[in-house]
Amino acid sequence: MKIDAMECAGRLLSRPSDAPMDIVVDRVDSRYENHSSRFKLVNKDFSRQYFHFYAQRLSCMKQLLLPRVNQKWGSDIPVRTLADLKEETKERCIIVGTLFKHQELKPSILKEISEEHQLVPQPQRTEFTDDEDQLVLEDELQRIKLLGDLSPHDVITGVVCAVLGAEHEGGKFQVEDYCFPTPSSPLRSLTPPTEDRYIVLVSGLNLAGSADVLFPFELLVDWVSGWLGDVGEQKNQALVSRILFAGNCIRSQSANRGAALQHVSEGLDQSSTLDAIKLFDDFLQQLTSNIPVDLMPGEFDPSNCTLPQQPLHCCMFPKAAAYKTLHSVSNPYDFEVDGRRIIGTAGQPVDDIASFSRISDRLLILQRTLEWGHLAPSAPDTIRCYPFADKDPFILEELPDVYFAGNQPTFQTKVYKGDNEKEVRLICVPKFCSTRTCVVVNLRSLECHPMTFGDPILDDSSEVDK
Repeated sequence: MKIDAMECAGRLLSRPSDAPMDIVVDRVDSRYENHSSRFKLVNKDFSRQYFHFYAQRLSCMKQLLLPRVNQKWGSDIPVRTLADLKEETKERCIIVGTLFKHQELKPSILKEISEEHQLVPQPQRTEFTDDEDQLVLEDELQRIKLLGDLSPHDVITGVVCAVLGAEHEGGKFQVEDYCFPTPSSPLRSLTPPTEDRYIVLVSGLNLAGSADVLFPFELLVDWVSGWLGDVGEQKNQALVSRILFAGNCIRSQSANRGAALQHVSEGLDQSSTLDAIKLFDDFLQQLTSNIPVDLMPGEFDPSNCTLPQQPLHCCMFPKAAAYKTLHSVSNPYDFEVDGRRIIGTAGQPVDDIASFSRISDRLLILQRTLEWGHLAPSAPDTIRCYPFADKDPFILEELPDVYFAGNQPTFQTKVYKGDNEKEVRLICVPKFCSTRTCVVVNLRSLECHPMTFGDPILDDSSEVDK
């Protein structure tokens, strides 16, 4: 389903002369609660090693995984550690550990240094998989190479997994089957709205990189604010209770790194960023005067580069910050609105998994992270991440109602069914700067559709709506 915002503008221009002009349409109220406190960095200590982070992930997810292991394979098969394995017995057992992918093409700082000295020239790559990639399973003490049905091209480093099989010659484990710690249905039941309520998801505005996005974005702002369409259209717009910007509103790609290192055009990049922030503040002021706004940082926004990204400081948006409806939030972002639990990221984990695996479908990648029970399993291996020592905040312990990833090439969506037929709406939010498209989600039915403001730059024929 696609709705062209130009039609909405046309309705406003074709309003009958006798149409009532004094009708006031009130926006619906909404219940909101932020559950992202676990992503807030209180004491920043970067001196710790990542061993503690992986140990906490394995310890926590093992407790979530064991009930699924018993449900899938029963309680008769013993759960062993790698230290308990004996090659001569070839005992059929279950091992729980963290997967590690040995990839020769994985970027290395040593290779980059060699490249700078022109010792080992290497081509630029966006994908780092190879037919010779191998899987290793690591528990609290040891590691072992995996053979069998679990393909290294379908997983990534950092995924916690239980494997069923036996040790064979050469100290290798032959995998018969495997199980992931997919989150269970929530223990606390929520009450969704009985009438239509909508939220709007937007990502990848790239205000500093493209002037062509201004007019489509202005149409979006006017539509959400209720300035487009007749009274009937405005009543529909009044059912939108919240708008969420899912990252990369200022920039959707990095500046010229080489030029920055040589101090060439560095001032120009800073100037364009400041101008974009001021412009975005003007748009946010119009929005926050009409509707609650959630603002997430993205990979290329002026925020910390490590996950979890901390909220953008409100001093960057002095006009919009005057309204209590502006909520600067973290990335990832976990919240509850009108009885629906919603969680998502600005898209870095999905992009990273696409580069280090052979899963090309972004929607399938999003589903896999849900099944793996982790928002960013490749952190800190290939995604920069804060070295947590006593927790892993990215673990998904319960299924949300909506799970999204921002800054994706196209709009995609489907419904994932978990335990007890619990439905999760998966959404890939497209880059607005190229697709001119946002996503409208109905909180009552969990149905969603794209809404396009103008002609997209990229072909969106690959959109999927299941």
